[in-house]
Amino acid sequence: MVALVLAGCSQAQLNGFLPGFNGKTPVTNHTERVSGLWVTSWIVLLLVGLVVWGLIIWCVIVYRRRKGQTGLPVQLRYNMPIEIFYTIVPFVLIIGFFAFTTRDQDAIEKPYAHPDLTVQVYGKQWSWDFNYLTDNVYDPGIQAQPDDKADLPSGSVVESEIPTLYLPVDKKVTIKLNSRDVIHSFWVPAFLYKKDVFPGHTNYMYLEPTREGTFAGKCAELCGEYHSAMLFNVKVVSEDEYQQHIQDLRDRGYTGKLGADYDRNRNVPGPGAPTTTTNNE
Repeated sequence: MVALVLAGCSQAQLNGFLPGFNGKTPVTNHTERVSGLWVTSWIVLLLVGLVVWGLIIWCVIVYRRRKGQTGLPVQLRYNMPIEIFYTIVPFVLIIGFFAFTTRDQDAIEKPYAHPDLTVQVYGKQWSWDFNYLTDNVYDPGIQAQPDDKADLPSGSVVESEIPTLYLPVDKKVTIKLNSRDVIHSFWVPAFLYKKDVFPGHTNYMYLEPTREGTFAGKCAELCGEYHSAMLFNVKVVSEDEYQQHIQDLRDRGYTGKLGADYDRNRNVPGPGAPTTTTNNE
């Protein structure tokens, strides 16, 4: 019966209806790992739920008050086998979830000794700056601008002005995450992974894009009035198209990198005194 049910599942269903598949090659080298942990966890939890629901229904039916009965039924207490059972089984489940989660997390968070590309991403209210450190160019971003055309639904934005991070396909990428002001969160749903972006601290993501395409990203941490407009795209392209984009940035004069001198929050954690700012800042 299980084999019959699983045989009728589409690729999207087998991967828990998560983004990043759609019957095609996974978006990154970590996508299947995250999906496998998610789906397996839900299968185990569903089986536990079926057992618990079954026991509840059985108790409701077997021990229901029947016509003519009065008083309390026979009370059970200090049943050592049952107490051992409902202590050991949850403990085993917790250890199992912890072990598999730790295994996958260690693999996902393992730094590349020699990445093909290192990109620094600055989160800011309410957009993103991209420093292509390997190629010594940068791409400044602005927040999503509303598109008020009459034939578009309310809330539409100008897609061409959304910041876009270019990544070459099948290359090892290290992403450095920094914030210029408050806490943000770098999230590409199709990657099935996100990472918080803190002021005064650098977080890292390590991934290898495995399928070309454009994937929507957003800030996943409430960060102020225009949080919903803090959008970006990740465009996974061929090596030739990536190099063309880098050359376009050079031709526009975007050489070097955007550093911390553009940070709005100067009072980062540390033993020193807060940095004074001018009224303009």
